[in-house]
Amino acid sequence: APPSHRAMPNICVFCGSAPGRDPACREAADALGRAIARRGWGLVYGGATVGLMGVVADAALAEGGRVIGVIPTALVNRELAHHGVTDLRIVSSMHERKLLMAALSDAYVSLPGGVGTLDELFEMLTWTVLGIHDKPNALLDVDGYYDTLRAFLDRSVRDGFLRESVRDGLIVHTDPATLLDTVELEWAPEVRARAATDPAAPPSATITDP
Repeated sequence: APPSHRAMPNICVFCGSAPGRDPACREAADALGRAIARRGWGLVYGGATVGLMGVVADAALAEGGRVIGVIPTALVNRELAHHGVTDLRIVSSMHERKLLMAALSDAYVSLPGGVGTLDELFEMLTWTVLGIHDKPNALLDVDGYYDTLRAFLDRSVRDGFLRESVRDGLIVHTDPATLLDTVELEWAPEVRARAATDPAAPPSATITDP
């Protein structure tokens, strides 16, 4: 369950540490970060300045948003930890990174990315299958990037490896605002109630070591 002290919902965004070759990916990351901040919601992401991660964080910050970055010690230098975010959490491992990002968030949105993004997306889907959480899980599909992934999930359902309800529960949209509207409809009543309140003032910036 989300921590009771958190006034506004947080959206966790999984995405590439590379920018991708298609400019539409950067545009989508920028639009998503701004859309989250404009609603007064918080952004939780991988804590880096590079790639789509840096784009989504900078976009949310540009709109005055609250941004929590979570990055392992081993990647602080490689991925260039973003010390300009509201709250930077430095953790000891990739496993701790995903666990903390999941715990801090009320929904998960995946932008285009590589195997790391797929790992995060599928872990959250697996937790849905196992009943570990019932939080919304969504894809922001850019130029059909996730078409083949969706075809794979369809095949998994046909071949009896995935429940149809899990496949159908994955939210897919091409427009950030529409995606966030759908996420809000999927939230539990208490989370929707928090989303409808006036945004709390962002906390002062902090950096937390393990």
